[in-house]
Amino acid sequence: MIKKILKHIQSIYISYNTNKIAKDKERIIREFYNNGQIPWSEGYWEHKRENINASITDLNILKEFVDKKISQNYGYRIDERIVEYPWIFSRLSKEYSVILDAGSTFNFDFIVQNELIREKDLTIYTFYPEADCFFKNRINYVFGDLRELYFKDNTFDEVVSQSTIEHIDMDNSIYGYEESNSSSKSFEYLKAVDEMIRVLKPGGKLLITIPYGKYEYHGFFQQFDDDMLNKLLLLFNNKGVFETDFFKYEKSGWRFAIKEELSDTQSYNPHTGNGKLDDGAAHCRSVACIQFVKNK
Repeated sequence: MIKKILKHIQSIYISYNTNKIAKDKERIIREFYNNGQIPWSEGYWEHKRENINASITDLNILKEFVDKKISQNYGYRIDERIVEYPWIFSRLSKEYSVILDAGSTFNFDFIVQNELIREKDLTIYTFYPEADCFFKNRINYVFGDLRELYFKDNTFDEVVSQSTIEHIDMDNSIYGYEESNSSSKSFEYLKAVDEMIRVLKPGGKLLITIPYGKYEYHGFFQQFDDDMLNKLLLLFNNKGVFETDFFKYEKSGWRFAIKEELSDTQSYNPHTGNGKLDDGAAHCRSVACIQFVKNK
């Protein structure tokens, strides 16, 4: 009898806390809207997370990304993750697969619980342990350098590297660790992509996203230019087929773009304030998204 009472009290407590968290979230997002949707202000993360989750669970939005035509005002004042995630999810296999997250951008509860991910055999490969960990969801964690992956050839059906390779050989102290502190253009990312191709199974799919436009060194990341992108794409020659999509941020939100219109695009670095304009951009203003399918 006492156990039943305690269990009932516990369920009331959990329900109360759940409702309180939901109401607090609604209040924070409402205030974020009332204050002009300023990127990185209070409520930005909750707003961004809610919109990303809505995008990757909405079949109509995922189809728009396949058809390369997204709605007007999509992703208004949200950083590039709002186009990268749905672009990736629109191209992931709907079947069971062994998948590698090369960079730990899937290490969020709403990502690992997504129906396209939760039935896959997911390995998250990152340089350093993070606060959140989802071992209970049967997620594998491996720590190391992407330039030297600890896997045999032809291990994964799918490999995803979302906005990660631009940080290789950069100053990563803001993430709690340091690497080589290059102060100029680095091509070390090519080693990482070569490794991703190596561990990808024949017929497997590699999805990579990068900031793209005018070359910029931002300390903890570098923005790729045409030279850097072309060197990356050369790695795919005679190994499979690939295609590249481009996105551009403007005052009204994100849209599909063509490469030629992005050569002078600058990123906004919220840590330093460099590149801030009056368009409300939260971070990068253009990205390249590459899909590669390895030869069978």
